[in-house]
Amino acid sequence: MKNIRILLLFFPLFCNAQDYVDLLRVGYGETFNNDFVDTNESTSVKSLEVDFTLPVVLNDNHAFITGFSFSRNRLQLYPDNPEVLYFGVDENNFASLYSTILKLGLASTYNEKWSSTLILLPKIASDFQKINGDDFYFGGLGLLKYQKTEHLKYRFGLYATSEAFGFFTTPIIGWYYLSPNKKFEMDMSLPIAADVNFTQGPITYGIDYFGIGRSFRLYGGSEESQSYVDLSSLEFASYVQFNTLEKSVLLRAKFGYSSNNYEVYATGDKIDLGVSAFSFGDDRNQLNPDISGGFFLKFEAIYRFNITSEKEEEIKQ
Repeated sequence: MKNIRILLLFFPLFCNAQDYVDLLRVGYGETFNNDFVDTNESTSVKSLEVDFTLPVVLNDNHAFITGFSFSRNRLQLYPDNPEVLYFGVDENNFASLYSTILKLGLASTYNEKWSSTLILLPKIASDFQKINGDDFYFGGLGLLKYQKTEHLKYRFGLYATSEAFGFFTTPIIGWYYLSPNKKFEMDMSLPIAADVNFTQGPITYGIDYFGIGRSFRLYGGSEESQSYVDLSSLEFASYVQFNTLEKSVLLRAKFGYSSNNYEVYATGDKIDLGVSAFSFGDDRNQLNPDISGGFFLKFEAIYRFNITSEKEEEIKQ
């Protein structure tokens, strides 16, 4: 009962219009046949993602947010060429790119209409062959949320981070809507993410979008990094979700298309500024061919804490 009360306190701070909190998400996927532009060769991209969030209630109006995100992407960065040894890849010409992000933040409620979330997102991102101070990056996310009605909430914010290629930032505009019968849901945080779904019985059908930009330093066993990967990816997918254990464990199968472009640049070759989809002062020299997008298949498992059912249990007791 203590854990239930903690989450019930945290719920209005973090997601007023939602009746759940996703505490853990694990996903594994593969993108098939990403072609190297102007060649006859291609690569696949295998990905593993883990996201964990834990709220710690400070008082009735504030909660501390902690947790972490981990990702691993494995792919070829260059076309096969047995006569050339590329820097930062293994003997099979594959590279493994890792990112570990720590979440440290504060969620606050000011009144029935207004709330906010501020999160620091320090991270380490490289091939993890070596780790030094240059692999640490600092980012953050700020959101201001307005509860328009019982079923509709607007959000406005800003995301910013340092990367191997320079400084990147993007504004966030979105909303969350849940229909009165709780079957239709929209969760929008543009231009980063979007999710529209419809639930019928134990099955949810949906479409989603996720835009990501990251960088990873490449070492390949050397003491100093001589290059880095600039990842820009737009993922569009449809999914079928099976809601089990009273909708607390969700099993999701996704199929879609991802742009998946992994560009390699020399360390120190940077842009002046990145804002959303625009890069300013970008005169970098790309070291590998462009990688085209491809279709992907992904499976996700989500542990969801359902507020509504726990509230009902609390009232009964």
